[in-house]
Amino acid sequence: MTPAIALMVYGAVVATIGPPVLRRLTRRGYAPRLGIVAWVVAMVGTLGAWAAAATMLTVEFATYWGHPHDALRACFTIMWSPIHEDGSDATKAVTFAIAALVAACTMAVVARAVSVVREMRRRTTAHAKALRLVGRRVPGLGALVLDSPQRQAYCVPGRPDTIVVTSGALAALTPDQLAAVLAHEHAHLSGRHAPLTAVLRAIATTLPGLRLATAGCAEITRLLEMCADDKAAGKHGSEPLLGGLLAILGVSEPAPSGALAAAGTAVLARAERLVDPVSPMQRATTRTALLGVIAATVTGLASVAATVAFCSALLG
Repeated sequence: MTPAIALMVYGAVVATIGPPVLRRLTRRGYAPRLGIVAWVVAMVGTLGAWAAAATMLTVEFATYWGHPHDALRACFTIMWSPIHEDGSDATKAVTFAIAALVAACTMAVVARAVSVVREMRRRTTAHAKALRLVGRRVPGLGALVLDSPQRQAYCVPGRPDTIVVTSGALAALTPDQLAAVLAHEHAHLSGRHAPLTAVLRAIATTLPGLRLATAGCAEITRLLEMCADDKAAGKHGSEPLLGGLLAILGVSEPAPSGALAAAGTAVLARAERLVDPVSPMQRATTRTALLGVIAATVTGLASVAATVAFCSALLG
């Protein structure tokens, strides 16, 4: 049980310390890609440690009891019998009950997360089909045009991937701005950002009390927008992209669930990055700090895992 407790403590420490530290390092978007890696490593490390602890508890107690049917009968017998002085049978019953509860909770969390991902995918697919029915193609545009006064530009992943621009946005954007905005959406699709955000949203929805999951989902979504901005700005320049973002900033309705909108997330912070580019020193300092956080997270998990393996071999 001690190795499982060590894993749970490690996960709790990362889940507690991780969000404030990572938010401080990634809020300005100096190194967005590395920031995403740092958040993902922290989330995977925490959830992986807890999952490993749950698995160890389940396997340990299931193996200890030998056969599930015998264990259930033993628990039932102990619950309806006086507790012996040594308490060994009661201890067995309690530990088996804990293992069963941990296993049931773990399976419920995984099932919930999978269900949320499937529902999001279903909605995204349905929305993409509806768009292809009501949208119109404009030669040379490379996107579906949706007749709407709302200024929107977003992409919907699927088969095929779809980029949508409303007629209101087309009327507000210059050709250079439109090209930059479309490049931003193409960057989302080519970078496969939507599957990552879908998984993160599923985890945040399933574990709303885990700040690492909720804050991580929000921060990674913001950093993905910055990554797409960097790619579009590298191709078309910062000015057209900034102008495009500001031109469609007056959108009054959010993009559909599962879509990634050009002006839908942290527009002010992204505009600041485009107006005031990051200096090489700032980028290098942030990269060094993020690499240190990633190394500490991975090293901590590796140390706990090595200790667990050593103790298991020693006791075995």
